[in-house]
Amino acid sequence: MGIAVSSWTLAREVSLAGQLGVVSGTALDGVLARCLQDGDPGGHRRRALAHFPSPAMAERVLASYFIEGGRAPDRPYRPHPTLTISPGRAAVELSLVGNFAEVWLAKEGHDGLVGINMLEKIQTANPSAILGAMLAGVDHVIMGAGVPREIPRLLTDFAAGRAGRLTIDVANATRTHRAVLDPVDHLGDDLPPLRRPQFLAIVSLHVLAGYLNRDPEIRPDGFVVEGPRAGGHSAPPRGKLVLDDAGEPVYGARDDADLAKVAELGLPFWLAGAYASPEKVAEALAAGAAGVQVGTLFAMAAESGLRPDLRRQVLAELASGTLVVRNDPRASPTGFPFKVAELGGTLSDGELYADRSRICDLGYLRSPVERPDQTIGYRCAAEPEHMYLRKGGDPADLAGRTCLCNALMANVGLGQVRRSGYVEDAEVTLGSDLASAHRLIERHPAGWTAREVVEWLVPEPARR
Repeated sequence: MGIAVSSWTLAREVSLAGQLGVVSGTALDGVLARCLQDGDPGGHRRRALAHFPSPAMAERVLASYFIEGGRAPDRPYRPHPTLTISPGRAAVELSLVGNFAEVWLAKEGHDGLVGINMLEKIQTANPSAILGAMLAGVDHVIMGAGVPREIPRLLTDFAAGRAGRLTIDVANATRTHRAVLDPVDHLGDDLPPLRRPQFLAIVSLHVLAGYLNRDPEIRPDGFVVEGPRAGGHSAPPRGKLVLDDAGEPVYGARDDADLAKVAELGLPFWLAGAYASPEKVAEALAAGAAGVQVGTLFAMAAESGLRPDLRRQVLAELASGTLVVRNDPRASPTGFPFKVAELGGTLSDGELYADRSRICDLGYLRSPVERPDQTIGYRCAAEPEHMYLRKGGDPADLAGRTCLCNALMANVGLGQVRRSGYVEDAEVTLGSDLASAHRLIERHPAGWTAREVVEWLVPEPARR
């Protein structure tokens, strides 16, 4: 769903309804920093921080970012440090506290299950994000957009209080680069006992599921098998990329997972991408799945983090039959196809896209690159063109790229205000299958809640 659309409020409601509520784990350091600068509406983040295991760390974050009464609307957000292969202490602390706060709030006051969804592509942020979530007792870690082969070991090491390590993909690397995070180094005597969460790997093909299952060191606890119609990033088609007349990737039979082969692995799995209807839930269960993963219907729900005006716009266009979601092969700097809802007033409008000056100041989707002197730099295909090319980037990568980091922050009301007065525009992502959303808008013309989605998808006898 993108940054903070799958919010703690949404995850909590889904969990209270008896299902696995999942928060988005992308950029929660930035979400916390900006919410605090907005005065922490409702006091929720400060309530969570009061329960963080290290009061001193929580106080340092508050002292750095909290503004009583909130910043002036025309005042830019203060920048926060980025997470590199070897991040500074302040960057790690903000990430630990931010991820803790989101999960703690989702779990507050009940014993339902809460998970956190992350992108393998954002490798440098994942160790601190996962540890922060574990400090709050997260039940499941879910990860896609890559091959998360080292996450099972990382979870085991963190649960044992040991340093966790991830191998980082670095362009032009002449040696192995690893990110290392030691819980004891950062929390010392404040480190509580940690419970290892279940790990679910998001895969698009049974072949990848089989690869991850073959070795206990990299074996997840289950899979989410995601088809190409799911929202956000999706795997590119196998083989040579072919685009249809609308400029969207063409998927074929080779891109469909063999569910029987996934079931043969013996691990629980969930199906995602156009499985958001009672009939598709029943179909998934009949195929041996444990259930389904649903994003689009919840992104439109009242409790989602999507800006209220954007949610109203989405629902209005859904009701009128004019809502279109395009699978854009160029938008994401990661190179993965990315679903974009074509909404006026957002970066899906070509004129608004052309009016935005390129800038990369959040850096979540940057890729590390080894320089000739073996030091590490970072580049992003959505940054200013001359900077990307100077860092050895391919000119072919530049056309059509969107700064998703800034746009997705704008989706949830945390868009940056530039000193020029420019305010970052949004870019909404949804799944491309809207059939279930059309059915729900007929049932709930004024919109729906997360609980109403659950009750429609899983009739009461099946929820018991």
